[in-house]
Amino acid sequence: MHKIAYLIIFAVLLFTGCGDDNPNTSDNEFPIVTAESSYTVMVDNDVTYADGLSLDAINSTTTKPQLLDVYYPDNTSTNRPVYMFIHGGGFTGGVKHKPEIVDMANYYASRGWVFVSIDYRTTEELGEIQGMTPEEVFALYKGLAPQEWIENALEGAQNSDQVKQATAMYLAQRDAKAALRWIIANSSTYNISKDFITVGGASAGAITTVALGISNQEDFRDEITSSDDPTLSTSNLDEIYAVRSMIYFWGSNIKLDVFESVYELKKYDRYDSNDPELFMGHGTAQDLVTPYVEALELKSIYDSLGIHNNLATLTLPNGEPAGHGAWNGVVDGKGLSELTFDFLVERQNLNVE
Repeated sequence: MHKIAYLIIFAVLLFTGCGDDNPNTSDNEFPIVTAESSYTVMVDNDVTYADGLSLDAINSTTTKPQLLDVYYPDNTSTNRPVYMFIHGGGFTGGVKHKPEIVDMANYYASRGWVFVSIDYRTTEELGEIQGMTPEEVFALYKGLAPQEWIENALEGAQNSDQVKQATAMYLAQRDAKAALRWIIANSSTYNISKDFITVGGASAGAITTVALGISNQEDFRDEITSSDDPTLSTSNLDEIYAVRSMIYFWGSNIKLDVFESVYELKKYDRYDSNDPELFMGHGTAQDLVTPYVEALELKSIYDSLGIHNNLATLTLPNGEPAGHGAWNGVVDGKGLSELTFDFLVERQNLNVE
Protein backbone atom coordinates (compact mmCIF):
# COMPACT_ATOMS: atom_id res chain seq x y z
CA MET A 1 0.00 0.00 0.00
CA HIS A 2 1.38 3.39 -0.97
CA LYS A 3 2.10 5.98 1.70
CA ILE A 4 -0.66 8.34 0.50
CA ALA A 5 -3.19 5.49 0.50
CA TYR A 6 -2.58 4.50 4.10
CA LEU A 7 -2.48 8.09 5.27
CA ILE A 8 -5.92 8.61 3.73
CA ILE A 9 -7.07 5.82 6.01
CA PHE A 10 -5.31 7.59 8.91
CA ALA A 11 -7.25 10.75 8.12
CA VAL A 12 -10.57 8.91 8.10
CA LEU A 13 -9.72 7.18 11.36
CA LEU A 14 -8.66 10.47 12.90
CA PHE A 15 -11.96 12.17 12.35
CA THR A 16 -14.17 9.17 13.09
CA GLY A 17 -12.34 7.99 16.21
CA CYS A 18 -12.10 5.03 15.26
CA GLY A 19 4.88 -14.42 16.57
CA ASP A 20 5.87 -16.60 14.18
CA ASP A 21 5.91 -19.67 16.39
CA ASN A 22 2.86 -21.72 17.32
CA PRO A 23 2.68 -23.08 20.86
CA ASN A 24 3.51 -26.70 21.48
CA THR A 25 0.57 -28.22 23.34
CA SER A 26 1.19 -31.90 22.68
CA ASP A 27 2.09 -32.55 26.32
CA ASN A 28 -0.23 -30.03 27.95
CA GLU A 29 -3.64 -30.39 29.52
CA PHE A 30 -6.35 -28.45 27.74
CA PRO A 31 -8.02 -25.83 29.97
CA ILE A 32 -11.57 -26.24 31.23
CA VAL A 33 -14.09 -23.45 30.64
CA THR A 34 -17.83 -23.31 31.20
CA ALA A 35 -20.62 -22.80 28.69
CA GLU A 36 -22.53 -20.51 31.06
CA SER A 37 -21.49 -17.75 33.43
CA SER A 38 -20.27 -19.79 36.42
CA TYR A 39 -17.76 -17.77 38.45
CA THR A 40 -17.62 -14.50 40.29
CA VAL A 41 -15.33 -12.16 38.35
CA MET A 42 -12.40 -10.62 40.17
CA VAL A 43 -10.80 -7.47 38.73
CA ASP A 44 -7.37 -5.91 39.21
CA ASN A 45 -7.63 -2.41 37.76
CA ASP A 46 -4.89 -0.12 36.50
CA VAL A 47 -1.98 -2.54 36.79
CA THR A 48 1.26 -1.12 35.36
CA TYR A 49 2.67 -3.41 32.67
CA ALA A 50 5.53 -1.09 31.60
CA ASP A 51 6.59 2.52 31.52
CA GLY A 52 6.68 4.50 28.29
CA LEU A 53 8.13 7.78 27.09
CA SER A 54 5.53 10.49 26.66
CA LEU A 55 5.38 14.14 25.59
CA ASP A 56 3.14 16.67 27.28
CA ALA A 57 1.44 19.69 25.71
CA ILE A 58 4.64 21.74 25.89
CA ASN A 59 6.78 18.91 24.50
CA SER A 60 8.48 18.01 27.76
CA THR A 61 9.48 14.37 27.90
CA THR A 62 8.01 12.38 30.76
CA THR A 63 7.68 8.73 31.72
CA LYS A 64 4.11 7.46 31.84
CA PRO A 65 2.96 4.13 33.35
CA GLN A 66 1.11 1.98 30.82
CA LEU A 67 -1.88 0.30 32.42
CA LEU A 68 -4.08 -2.75 32.01
CA ASP A 69 -7.05 -4.34 33.76
CA VAL A 70 -7.13 -8.04 34.61
CA TYR A 71 -10.47 -9.87 34.90
CA TYR A 72 -10.22 -13.40 36.28
CA PRO A 73 -12.54 -16.06 37.69
CA ASP A 74 -12.86 -16.77 41.39
CA ASN A 75 -12.09 -20.46 40.97
CA THR A 76 -9.30 -22.89 41.78
CA SER A 77 -8.13 -23.62 38.24
CA THR A 78 -4.38 -23.56 37.69
CA ASN A 79 -4.71 -23.80 33.91
CA ARG A 80 -6.61 -20.82 32.55
CA PRO A 81 -6.66 -19.60 28.95
CA VAL A 82 -5.97 -15.89 28.49
CA TYR A 83 -7.52 -13.33 26.16
CA MET A 84 -5.79 -9.93 25.79
CA PHE A 85 -7.95 -7.21 24.23
CA ILE A 86 -6.82 -3.96 22.56
CA HIS A 87 -9.31 -1.08 22.34
CA GLY A 88 -9.94 1.08 19.28
CA GLY A 89 -9.89 4.83 18.82
CA GLY A 90 -8.00 5.59 15.60
CA PHE A 91 -4.70 5.72 17.54
CA THR A 92 -5.87 9.13 18.82
CA GLY A 93 -7.59 7.97 22.00
CA GLY A 94 -9.82 5.26 23.41
CA VAL A 95 -9.94 3.48 26.78
CA LYS A 96 -9.52 -0.05 28.10
CA HIS A 97 -12.71 0.20 30.16
CA LYS A 98 -15.10 0.96 27.30
CA PRO A 99 -18.44 -0.54 28.44
CA GLU A 100 -18.60 -3.04 25.58
CA ILE A 101 -15.11 -4.30 26.46
CA VAL A 102 -16.03 -4.59 30.14
CA ASP A 103 -19.11 -6.62 29.17
CA MET A 104 -16.98 -8.95 27.06
CA ALA A 105 -14.38 -9.22 29.82
CA ASN A 106 -17.03 -10.34 32.30
CA TYR A 107 -18.50 -12.78 29.78
CA TYR A 108 -15.15 -14.53 29.38
CA ALA A 109 -13.85 -14.31 32.95
CA SER A 110 -17.12 -15.68 34.34
CA ARG A 111 -16.58 -18.72 32.11
CA GLY A 112 -13.00 -19.41 33.19
CA TRP A 113 -10.76 -17.18 31.11
CA VAL A 114 -8.34 -14.53 32.28
CA PHE A 115 -9.28 -11.46 30.24
CA VAL A 116 -6.79 -8.58 30.05
CA SER A 117 -7.78 -5.19 28.61
CA ILE A 118 -4.93 -2.81 27.88
CA ASP A 119 -4.36 0.88 27.36
CA TYR A 120 -1.50 2.10 25.17
CA ARG A 121 0.07 5.34 24.02
CA THR A 122 -1.81 7.37 21.38
CA THR A 123 -1.42 10.79 19.78
CA GLU A 124 -2.33 12.20 23.19
CA GLU A 125 1.23 11.38 24.28
CA LEU A 126 2.93 12.94 21.25
CA GLY A 127 3.01 16.65 22.08
CA GLU A 128 2.75 19.31 19.38
CA ILE A 129 4.73 19.24 16.12
CA GLN A 130 2.84 21.72 13.98
CA GLY A 131 5.29 24.03 12.18
CA MET A 132 8.33 21.89 12.96
CA THR A 133 10.94 20.91 10.39
CA PRO A 134 11.55 17.19 9.81
CA GLU A 135 14.82 17.45 11.72
CA GLU A 136 13.01 18.94 14.71
CA VAL A 137 10.41 16.17 14.61
CA PHE A 138 13.15 13.51 14.47
CA ALA A 139 14.85 15.05 17.50
CA LEU A 140 11.60 15.37 19.45
CA TYR A 141 10.46 11.81 18.76
CA LYS A 142 13.84 10.16 19.33
CA GLY A 143 13.21 7.22 21.65
CA LEU A 144 9.52 7.15 20.75
CA ALA A 145 9.67 5.85 17.18
CA PRO A 146 12.46 5.00 14.70
CA GLN A 147 13.55 7.79 12.39
CA GLU A 148 12.78 5.69 9.30
CA TRP A 149 9.18 5.25 10.51
CA ILE A 150 8.78 9.01 11.03
CA GLU A 151 10.41 9.73 7.66
CA ASN A 152 7.88 7.43 5.99
CA ALA A 153 5.00 9.26 7.66
CA LEU A 154 6.34 12.71 6.79
CA GLU A 155 6.62 11.81 3.10
CA GLY A 156 2.90 11.14 2.73
CA ALA A 157 1.31 13.22 5.47
CA GLN A 158 -0.97 16.13 4.64
CA ASN A 159 -0.76 17.66 8.11
CA SER A 160 0.90 17.25 11.49
CA ASP A 161 -2.03 15.27 12.90
CA GLN A 162 -1.45 12.54 10.34
CA VAL A 163 2.25 12.41 11.22
CA LYS A 164 1.34 12.00 14.88
CA GLN A 165 -1.20 9.32 14.07
CA ALA A 166 1.32 7.34 12.02
CA THR A 167 3.83 7.62 14.86
CA ALA A 168 1.19 6.52 17.37
CA MET A 169 0.63 3.37 15.32
CA TYR A 170 4.20 2.38 16.11
CA LEU A 171 3.89 3.26 19.82
CA ALA A 172 0.68 1.26 20.14
CA GLN A 173 2.41 -1.80 18.74
CA ARG A 174 5.37 -1.54 21.11
CA ASP A 175 3.00 -1.19 24.04
CA ALA A 176 0.77 -4.10 23.01
CA LYS A 177 3.79 -6.36 22.72
CA ALA A 178 5.03 -5.18 26.12
CA ALA A 179 1.61 -5.94 27.62
CA LEU A 180 1.68 -9.46 26.24
CA ARG A 181 5.18 -9.98 27.62
CA TRP A 182 3.87 -8.79 31.01
CA ILE A 183 1.17 -11.44 30.83
CA ILE A 184 3.81 -14.11 30.23
CA ALA A 185 5.95 -12.77 33.08
CA ASN A 186 2.95 -12.83 35.42
CA SER A 187 1.29 -16.00 34.19
CA SER A 188 1.79 -17.81 37.51
CA THR A 189 0.09 -15.00 39.43
CA TYR A 190 -3.14 -15.52 37.49
CA ASN A 191 -2.74 -19.26 36.77
CA ILE A 192 -2.51 -18.61 33.03
CA SER A 193 -1.56 -21.30 30.54
CA LYS A 194 0.98 -19.75 28.17
CA ASP A 195 -0.05 -22.26 25.51
CA PHE A 196 -3.57 -20.85 25.15
CA ILE A 197 -3.10 -17.16 24.32
CA THR A 198 -5.71 -15.20 22.40
CA VAL A 199 -5.21 -11.60 21.31
CA GLY A 200 -8.08 -9.48 20.01
CA GLY A 201 -9.13 -5.95 19.33
CA ALA A 202 -11.56 -3.59 17.63
CA SER A 203 -10.75 -1.10 14.85
CA ALA A 204 -7.29 0.31 15.69
CA GLY A 205 -7.07 -2.49 18.24
CA ALA A 206 -7.76 -5.08 15.53
CA ILE A 207 -5.09 -3.47 13.35
CA THR A 208 -2.68 -3.79 16.29
CA THR A 209 -3.83 -7.35 16.96
CA VAL A 210 -3.00 -8.51 13.44
CA ALA A 211 0.43 -6.88 13.56
CA LEU A 212 1.12 -8.44 16.96
CA GLY A 213 0.12 -11.94 15.94
CA ILE A 214 1.84 -11.91 12.55
CA SER A 215 5.05 -9.91 13.13
CA ASN A 216 8.26 -11.39 14.44
CA GLN A 217 9.06 -11.10 18.15
CA GLU A 218 11.73 -8.48 17.45
CA ASP A 219 9.55 -6.31 15.20
CA PHE A 220 8.36 -3.10 16.87
CA ARG A 221 10.74 -3.95 19.72
CA ASP A 222 14.37 -3.80 18.64
CA GLU A 223 14.29 -0.78 16.32
CA ILE A 224 14.94 1.49 19.32
CA THR A 225 17.69 0.85 21.86
CA SER A 226 17.53 1.31 25.62
CA SER A 227 19.99 4.18 25.34
CA ASP A 228 17.30 6.14 23.46
CA ASP A 229 14.40 4.72 25.45
CA PRO A 230 15.39 3.78 29.02
CA THR A 231 11.83 2.59 29.74
CA LEU A 232 12.53 -0.56 27.72
CA SER A 233 14.02 -2.06 30.86
CA THR A 234 10.53 -2.11 32.40
CA SER A 235 8.92 -4.08 29.57
CA ASN A 236 9.98 -7.70 30.23
CA LEU A 237 12.14 -7.82 27.13
CA ASP A 238 13.34 -11.37 27.75
CA GLU A 239 9.86 -12.91 27.69
CA ILE A 240 8.67 -14.84 24.63
CA TYR A 241 5.03 -15.39 23.70
CA ALA A 242 3.18 -17.54 21.18
CA VAL A 243 -0.29 -16.36 20.11
CA ARG A 244 -2.66 -19.23 19.34
CA SER A 245 -5.71 -17.26 18.12
CA MET A 246 -6.51 -13.73 16.97
CA ILE A 247 -9.91 -12.02 17.21
CA TYR A 248 -10.47 -9.10 14.84
CA PHE A 249 -13.43 -6.70 14.84
CA TRP A 250 -13.72 -4.30 11.85
CA GLY A 251 -9.95 -3.90 11.38
CA SER A 252 -7.33 -4.31 8.66
CA ASN A 253 -3.72 -5.37 8.09
CA ILE A 254 -2.62 -1.80 7.33
CA LYS A 255 0.08 -1.71 10.01
CA LEU A 256 1.91 -4.60 8.41
CA ASP A 257 1.57 -2.80 5.06
CA VAL A 258 3.24 0.22 6.62
CA PHE A 259 5.94 -1.93 8.23
CA GLU A 260 6.73 -3.45 4.84
CA SER A 261 6.90 0.01 3.29
CA VAL A 262 9.14 1.45 6.00
CA TYR A 263 11.62 -1.43 5.90
CA GLU A 264 11.33 -2.13 2.16
CA LEU A 265 10.10 -5.68 2.59
CA LYS A 266 8.19 -7.65 -0.01
CA LYS A 267 4.41 -7.65 0.29
CA TYR A 268 3.04 -10.05 2.93
CA ASP A 269 6.62 -10.69 4.06
CA ARG A 270 5.75 -11.51 7.67
CA TYR A 271 2.93 -13.98 6.96
CA ASP A 272 3.62 -17.72 7.03
CA SER A 273 1.81 -21.00 7.65
CA ASN A 274 2.61 -20.94 11.39
CA ASP A 275 0.63 -17.75 12.05
CA PRO A 276 -2.22 -17.77 14.61
CA GLU A 277 -5.69 -18.79 13.54
CA LEU A 278 -8.04 -15.90 12.91
CA PHE A 279 -11.64 -14.94 13.62
CA MET A 280 -12.90 -11.81 11.88
CA GLY A 281 -16.13 -9.95 12.59
CA HIS A 282 -16.75 -7.31 9.93
CA GLY A 283 -19.82 -5.58 8.52
CA THR A 284 -20.55 -4.57 4.95
CA ALA A 285 -22.13 -1.12 5.41
CA GLN A 286 -20.98 1.43 2.88
CA ASP A 287 -19.73 3.96 5.44
CA LEU A 288 -17.14 1.66 7.03
CA VAL A 289 -13.90 3.30 8.18
CA THR A 290 -12.16 0.00 7.48
CA PRO A 291 -13.97 -1.46 4.44
CA TYR A 292 -15.12 -5.07 4.26
CA VAL A 293 -12.53 -5.64 1.54
CA GLU A 294 -9.87 -5.42 4.27
CA ALA A 295 -11.29 -8.58 5.85
CA LEU A 296 -11.50 -10.25 2.44
CA GLU A 297 -7.81 -9.49 1.84
CA LEU A 298 -6.82 -11.10 5.14
CA LYS A 299 -9.01 -14.10 4.41
CA SER A 300 -7.33 -14.49 1.02
CA ILE A 301 -3.87 -14.40 2.62
CA TYR A 302 -4.87 -16.96 5.24
CA ASP A 303 -6.55 -19.23 2.69
CA SER A 304 -3.44 -19.17 0.52
CA LEU A 305 -1.34 -20.29 3.50
CA GLY A 306 -3.78 -22.99 4.57
CA ILE A 307 -4.44 -21.41 7.99
CA HIS A 308 -7.86 -21.82 9.55
CA ASN A 309 -9.87 -18.59 9.59
CA ASN A 310 -13.47 -17.55 10.00
CA LEU A 311 -15.00 -14.40 8.53
CA ALA A 312 -18.30 -13.61 10.24
CA THR A 313 -20.22 -11.06 8.17
CA LEU A 314 -22.03 -9.02 10.80
CA THR A 315 -25.50 -7.57 10.53
CA LEU A 316 -27.45 -5.44 12.95
CA PRO A 317 -30.21 -7.11 14.98
CA ASN A 318 -32.76 -5.66 12.52
CA GLY A 319 -31.01 -7.39 9.61
CA GLU A 320 -29.33 -4.32 8.11
CA PRO A 321 -25.61 -4.45 7.25
CA ALA A 322 -23.41 -3.65 10.26
CA GLY A 323 -21.10 -0.66 10.12
CA HIS A 324 -17.97 0.34 12.01
CA GLY A 325 -18.08 -0.20 15.75
CA ALA A 326 -20.95 -2.70 15.51
CA TRP A 327 -20.66 -4.10 19.01
CA ASN A 328 -24.28 -5.24 18.66
CA GLY A 329 -23.52 -7.08 15.42
CA VAL A 330 -24.85 -10.61 15.06
CA VAL A 331 -24.64 -13.71 12.88
CA ASP A 332 -27.63 -16.07 13.09
CA GLY A 333 -28.70 -14.36 16.30
CA LYS A 334 -25.33 -14.80 18.04
CA GLY A 335 -23.44 -11.77 19.32
CA LEU A 336 -19.70 -11.16 19.30
CA SER A 337 -18.94 -12.79 22.64
CA GLU A 338 -20.85 -15.96 21.78
CA LEU A 339 -19.41 -16.14 18.26
CA THR A 340 -15.84 -15.80 19.47
CA PHE A 341 -16.41 -18.14 22.42
CA ASP A 342 -17.55 -20.86 20.01
CA PHE A 343 -14.55 -20.25 17.74
CA LEU A 344 -11.98 -20.38 20.55
CA VAL A 345 -13.47 -23.43 22.25
CA GLU A 346 -13.51 -25.38 19.00
CA ARG A 347 -10.16 -24.29 17.59
CA GLN A 348 -8.22 -24.45 20.88
CA ASN A 349 -9.84 -27.77 21.84
CA LEU A 350 -10.90 -26.40 25.20
CA ASN A 351 -12.88 -28.61 27.54
CA VAL A 352 -16.36 -27.22 28.19
CA GLU A 353 -18.42 -27.97 31.27
